[in-house]
Amino acid sequence: MNIVLLKPEDWIDEQRVLLKDQRATHIRKVLRASAGDTLRVGRLGGACGQGLIESLDAHGVVLSTVLTEAPPRRHPFDLVLALPRPKMLRRILRQCAEFGISHLHLINSARVEKSYWQSPLLQARKVEDALLAGMERARDTIAPQVHLHPRFRPFIEDELPGLAGERPCLITDMAAQQPLGAFAGTPALVMVGPEGGFVPFELELAQANGARPVHLGERTLSVDTALSATLAQGSAVFALRPG
Repeated sequence: MNIVLLKPEDWIDEQRVLLKDQRATHIRKVLRASAGDTLRVGRLGGACGQGLIESLDAHGVVLSTVLTEAPPRRHPFDLVLALPRPKMLRRILRQCAEFGISHLHLINSARVEKSYWQSPLLQARKVEDALLAGMERARDTIAPQVHLHPRFRPFIEDELPGLAGERPCLITDMAAQQPLGAFAGTPALVMVGPEGGFVPFELELAQANGARPVHLGERTLSVDTALSATLAQGSAVFALRPG
């Protein structure tokens, strides 16, 4: 936990919060903090800053906060991702939060098993827990918005063009001529397929609705590795820009 995320129900007045849950336990037992210590804190959905521990015991931790810093900048890419296997989903959600993705669209695909859509990990609480874990790691206060689209064709034909707007819409395909790295630091909507990639019909339909094929290199990658490569390439220039 590299930042203590503060929820609306934590506030006891304009500046102070009272933590009673696992965050308080983490502060006492893992961080081994004491009264007078200062911690990195942030209001969920808002500013970051410092929290001075006024008191702590087995009943809770009281922090006096000063929140004057903006949250980290968002990643330039929004993602469209074929729904991954359940055992991979939590890790991917956490990863998206760590990179500061604003929007993650989980979609169906020919190679996505129907059972994936029944996973309890898609429940709102489970999704939130995974995102919070990534935000705590990355010192971020803004959660990615996760959208579920269980029907492929209606999503591509009815929603994809509007989601892309004026930004380039890119779809990963090993046969593409242009590398994704050419768009590093550029706001874009990027589509990443399932294990085995998008089938030809899906590639053709996406391209007919404005998507441009790009590749991640010559190697065949697992979904989570492909996602890491996508996000890393997208932020390579963005991360070096001042301001």
